[in-house]
Amino acid sequence: MSVTVYSKPSCVQCNATYRALTKKGIEYTVVDVTEDEAALAHVLALGYQQVPVVETPQEHWSGYRPDKITSLAMLLSA
Repeated sequence: MSVTVYSKPSCVQCNATYRALTKKGIEYTVVDVTEDEAALAHVLALGYQQVPVVETPQEHWSGYRPDKITSLAMLLSA
Protein backbone atom coordinates (compact mmCIF):
# COMPACT_ATOMS: atom_id res chain seq x y z
CA MET A 1 0.00 0.00 0.00
CA SER A 2 1.35 3.41 -0.88
CA VAL A 3 1.32 6.06 1.83
CA THR A 4 2.27 9.61 0.92
CA VAL A 5 2.88 12.42 3.39
CA TYR A 6 2.66 15.90 1.88
CA SER A 7 4.66 18.25 4.06
CA LYS A 8 6.89 21.29 4.27
CA PRO A 9 10.18 22.02 6.05
CA SER A 10 10.21 22.81 9.79
CA CYS A 11 6.69 21.45 10.30
CA VAL A 12 6.18 20.14 13.84
CA GLN A 13 3.06 18.14 13.00
CA CYS A 14 4.80 16.68 9.96
CA ASN A 15 7.73 15.50 12.08
CA ALA A 16 5.34 13.96 14.62
CA THR A 17 3.56 12.16 11.78
CA TYR A 18 6.86 10.78 10.42
CA ARG A 19 7.84 9.51 13.87
CA ALA A 20 4.46 7.83 14.42
CA LEU A 21 4.45 6.17 11.00
CA THR A 22 8.01 4.93 11.48
CA LYS A 23 7.24 3.64 14.98
CA LYS A 24 4.31 1.64 13.59
CA GLY A 25 6.50 0.24 10.80
CA ILE A 26 4.57 1.96 8.03
CA GLU A 27 6.59 2.82 4.94
CA TYR A 28 5.82 6.21 3.42
CA THR A 29 6.98 8.72 0.87
CA VAL A 30 7.44 12.39 1.76
CA VAL A 31 6.57 15.07 -0.79
CA ASP A 32 7.56 18.66 -0.01
CA VAL A 33 4.76 20.94 -1.22
CA THR A 34 7.10 23.95 -1.15
CA GLU A 35 9.20 22.35 -3.91
CA ASP A 36 6.54 20.51 -5.91
CA GLU A 37 3.82 22.73 -7.39
CA ALA A 38 1.80 19.74 -8.63
CA ALA A 39 1.78 18.26 -5.12
CA LEU A 40 0.60 21.58 -3.66
CA ALA A 41 -2.17 21.73 -6.26
CA HIS A 42 -3.15 18.14 -5.39
CA VAL A 43 -3.34 18.93 -1.65
CA LEU A 44 -5.45 22.01 -2.35
CA ALA A 45 -7.71 19.97 -4.66
CA LEU A 46 -8.28 17.52 -1.80
CA GLY A 47 -9.57 20.48 0.20
CA TYR A 48 -6.64 20.99 2.58
CA GLN A 49 -4.77 24.20 3.33
CA GLN A 50 -2.36 22.88 5.93
CA VAL A 51 0.14 20.04 6.16
CA PRO A 52 0.80 17.30 6.83
CA VAL A 53 -1.67 15.62 4.54
CA VAL A 54 -1.44 11.82 4.62
CA GLU A 55 -2.87 9.99 1.63
CA THR A 56 -3.45 6.26 1.20
CA PRO A 57 -5.39 4.51 -1.56
CA GLN A 58 -8.45 4.38 0.74
CA GLU A 59 -8.41 7.74 2.55
CA HIS A 60 -6.63 10.99 3.30
CA TRP A 61 -6.42 13.31 6.28
CA SER A 62 -4.69 16.43 7.48
CA GLY A 63 -2.72 17.07 10.64
CA TYR A 64 -1.05 14.78 13.13
CA ARG A 65 -3.63 12.03 13.66
CA PRO A 66 -2.30 9.19 15.85
CA ASP A 67 -5.75 7.56 15.74
CA LYS A 68 -5.65 7.35 11.94
CA ILE A 69 -2.04 6.11 11.99
CA THR A 70 -2.97 3.35 14.46
CA SER A 71 -5.95 2.34 12.28
CA LEU A 72 -3.68 2.27 9.23
CA ALA A 73 -1.13 0.09 11.04
CA MET A 74 -3.90 -2.34 12.05
CA LEU A 75 -5.18 -2.47 8.47
CA LEU A 76 -1.68 -3.18 7.12
CA SER A 77 -1.03 -5.94 9.66
CA ALA A 78 -4.29 -7.78 8.90
